[in-house]
Amino acid sequence: MNKNIKLFKAFLLVSIATLLISAANSTKSKYLLSKGYTVTIFGTSNLHKWNETVETVSGDGSVNWNDDGSFDLESINLKMEVHSIKSDMGGVMNNNTYKALKADNDPEIIFTLTTPIKSIKTGPTTAVISGKGNLTIAGVTKPIDMQIKVSIEDHTMMSFEGSQNIKMTDYGISPPTALFGTLKTGDEITINFKTSFTVTTN
Repeated sequence: MNKNIKLFKAFLLVSIATLLISAANSTKSKYLLSKGYTVTIFGTSNLHKWNETVETVSGDGSVNWNDDGSFDLESINLKMEVHSIKSDMGGVMNNNTYKALKADNDPEIIFTLTTPIKSIKTGPTTAVISGKGNLTIAGVTKPIDMQIKVSIEDHTMMSFEGSQNIKMTDYGISPPTALFGTLKTGDEITINFKTSFTVTTN
């Protein structure tokens, strides 16, 4: 029994030491979304292609920096204001978009990273990561998996660029129409984004 207790204590001490070393060998940084982002929604209709721009976006993230220069992406959160979406087709389409996205009840489109991404390498080339998260539109949340390009500059700024195809009906959205129903949008849309996050604290 005494031998087992000693072995358990030794294991416990080694585990604690390992955790302390790991903590000492990483640095956590927090980031906020910078201005200059672009988020664009592309779609089709029975008449022509269309696009909309999300003008108001906020977000934050956190990173653990490792001794080997790699980093662990611990969190990313993005919020896009539905009422800031502007269509290239004008005000009528804007209002139909807000109605379709149930903007009065659910005023934000939200993306949240659900699975931390470990040991992302930095360097002169852009890294491509698989970002697993939840996307909430019109109050409906669905898991998504995006291929995202990541670049980092001297620990002070990280940039993300990517594209995601979704079907509006998956989120309980009836594709908006315009011109008294003459123009009918397609179910599938593409969201393109290019964002940068600036470090706030270490």
